[in-house]
Amino acid sequence: MLKVDQYEYIRTAYRVYGKTIRQISRETGHSRNTVKRALKDQYQGYRQRERQVYPVLEAHLATIDNWLKADRDKPKKQRHTARRIYHRLKNERGYQGCESSVRRYVREARIRLGTAVSNVFIPLEAELGKEAEIDWGNCHAVLGGAQVRLKMFCMRSKGSGKHFVRCFPCERQQAFFEGHIEAFHFFDGIFSTLIYDNLSSAVVRVLKGKKRKLQENFIKFKAYYNFTSRFCNVNQGHEKGGVEGLVGFARRNYMVPVPEASDLDTLNHDLLQQCYAYGGHRMAGRNRTVDELYAQEKDHLISLPPVPFDNVEICSGKVDKYATVSIDKNRYSVPALYGGTRVKSLLYVDRLEIFHGNKQIATHRRLYGNNKWQLDPLHYLGLIYRRPMAFDSSRAIRQWRKKWPECLEQLLSRFRDKLGSSRGTREFILVLQLFKSHAPGEIVLAVKTALDAGVGSSEAVVQLLGESQVSTEPLPNWQRMPAPDVSAYDQIGGRI
Repeated sequence: MLKVDQYEYIRTAYRVYGKTIRQISRETGHSRNTVKRALKDQYQGYRQRERQVYPVLEAHLATIDNWLKADRDKPKKQRHTARRIYHRLKNERGYQGCESSVRRYVREARIRLGTAVSNVFIPLEAELGKEAEIDWGNCHAVLGGAQVRLKMFCMRSKGSGKHFVRCFPCERQQAFFEGHIEAFHFFDGIFSTLIYDNLSSAVVRVLKGKKRKLQENFIKFKAYYNFTSRFCNVNQGHEKGGVEGLVGFARRNYMVPVPEASDLDTLNHDLLQQCYAYGGHRMAGRNRTVDELYAQEKDHLISLPPVPFDNVEICSGKVDKYATVSIDKNRYSVPALYGGTRVKSLLYVDRLEIFHGNKQIATHRRLYGNNKWQLDPLHYLGLIYRRPMAFDSSRAIRQWRKKWPECLEQLLSRFRDKLGSSRGTREFILVLQLFKSHAPGEIVLAVKTALDAGVGSSEAVVQLLGESQVSTEPLPNWQRMPAPDVSAYDQIGGRI
């Protein structure tokens, strides 16, 4: 084959220096016909043969073609690979050639026979306001000083590229619905078609083709918001590639470094601000920014209903002898005087409310997992007042003592030193009951003032707070009053 430097030499020798074709042929070793072609045409370089020669494989080409044609009617995962063809030829037909020749021919034959697997995707441009994609992702955050694993709910508009991200402690159906409700509020409307993978919160069973048996509650939810659901083929996440990319983007940009917040609500507020701020750039192939497209997209969204979907679960149970009720495999405390009664609970994604009849008697942060206890120490003060010797060993009190200020410990010690262990503990419980009706900061200030004055009874603290009396019984309407933060009372086992 004539190389490009030899091509240059031949043309220069002939055109510039006037050498003859015969002379150039002797100098270069190329035939006169080759020299003539170089002088006549542009440099062509290597020309691939019109038909590739397979000296050793030639006798088996028809066999390979037949195997590939037969694969058309076979399951996709049980068709011949080039390696399998090579081994069959070697073991069954006595082929002595190399595997690379088989691979090269199989690649050419598949294109010729139309059985080649295509990895090419169609460039798409979605209509504004028509479709959005939904997916879950995993992430970690530090909440209240402890690292926790969270689930990210992600929704992305296919038209504008605007997205919404919110974290939840789990990806149950109730959290799934809550993510939709918050996302619809963020977008100020509803996309007519939402695209999912086959997640269990929506799909009971994948049927043939595009058919799905849907969860009954999901049918109710999408009927309320009037959107159409579409599901990807099994194991084909690229069919909603936009939101798949969003999961990684949010984790790399919104969750790095690992965010720290006092609670989940604060973290989600920060995420919401970042979602609002996103959109000042142009996506590939677009001549407007994400925010400009989103501003236009709003006019094409379905309007929100006047009232959001009632995303609340209701359950009932009986308060046991430890003044707790079992809800969703976890235990939550109620005031001790309701022991043995039947109660009803309203379960939200982040909290639950417990009612006796029409009266709300307790509110707790919702726990996820199994066999966890959420105890409010205020629920047990009346009971402990009658049994003061249980004060130091009460689980609820022990957990509370880890977080309350040092001045309360000083007051407890003073009461016990002056009045004795039992009476001093009762006197201290009268002070703790003030948390049912006063802000913690007010009580701490009153306690510090009482300590400075050298008093030794609860009456001084009560007077400083402007109270005329304090009772060991629950105060009126105390369930509506501020309570101390007892969110750390997870995994409390055993008995009170």
